[in-house]
Amino acid sequence: MSTPLAIELLGVRRGFARSGFALEVDRLEVPAGSSLALLGPSGSGKSTLLHLLALLEAPDAGSVRIGGREVTPADRDVRLQIAAVFQRPYLFKGSVLANVAYGLKVRGVERTERERRATAAFETVGLAGYETRGVAQLSGGEAQRVSLARALAIEPRVLLLDEPLASLDPLLRRQLARDFARIARESGATTVWVTHDQDEALIVADRTAVLRDGRIAAHGSADDVMALPVDEWTAAFLGVAAAQRGRVVGSADGLVEIAVGEARVFASGEAEIGAEVHVAVRPEDVLLFAAGSEMPVTTARNRLPARVTSLEPRGATLYATLDAGGALLASTVSRAAATELALATGTDTLAVFKATAVRWRPIDNG
Repeated sequence: MSTPLAIELLGVRRGFARSGFALEVDRLEVPAGSSLALLGPSGSGKSTLLHLLALLEAPDAGSVRIGGREVTPADRDVRLQIAAVFQRPYLFKGSVLANVAYGLKVRGVERTERERRATAAFETVGLAGYETRGVAQLSGGEAQRVSLARALAIEPRVLLLDEPLASLDPLLRRQLARDFARIARESGATTVWVTHDQDEALIVADRTAVLRDGRIAAHGSADDVMALPVDEWTAAFLGVAAAQRGRVVGSADGLVEIAVGEARVFASGEAEIGAEVHVAVRPEDVLLFAAGSEMPVTTARNRLPARVTSLEPRGATLYATLDAGGALLASTVSRAAATELALATGTDTLAVFKATAVRWRPIDNG
């Protein structure tokens, strides 16, 4: 396993005169050995940013630093330590083994060692025994596994993945996302994964950055970014309610009591009384019960009377927004549950969620 390299972008700008689009990143860090998911809508700059990291392009201003030093596309020694996997596998005609060993061949690795490392890469991605097959015999998922094996065979210190699963069907995509994430972690490489799928981002990365119009709208741990979006645009893009401001009114026995409007929300942790915080709960963690009904036995500390303010279909489920005495919540509800509860705009209900499901962080007023 090679030693991973840290990645850092400082004051980076990359503009395109014809379209008028410009990527502008004041600062972005990916610690050595960690994984970052780049999320954002189409045209937000994800692929441009990845091209800069892959040293396929140079920024118009600012610097890209890999392994603690500024690098450019002319730094061939660094480029040879970077591997990329794209949405299309880009396999050439011939055997699967020849494809996986290609990167080693151009790096001057002798044949016996090439074949050894290629065979190990096949085993890593679950394709042992595929070496002699032709690429035309591969399914879409197998072709992407070969593409990943080709990247891993060179033992990269930086691994870049540009929506590698986007063209696959949803079921296969979820399965491969878990497999690819595990393999990338075990490789030890610093990993950057571009995706437009937030569920995929939670699977593959421990940190997330959300891009909007060429700028980073949110950046931090995957849990914080997904559960505590502090602006309306990021919240809408992620499909959750924006974090709200609250004030700590109690803290004891590992529980924090937070006043949000007239509601009181309990969360795990400790904080100073009077501290101002951002607080949010992901919709999948909020269960709804009929108002006034007898609840089943539960350890959930939060049980808030709430009124449905909107009800929106989202595929197989419904997305309900709720007002619980000034605490604005959301809940993902199955269609069967919505029918049973007779949910509609204006319906009174009971929102139930555990203290451990509440995400919060202090507000820096400095």
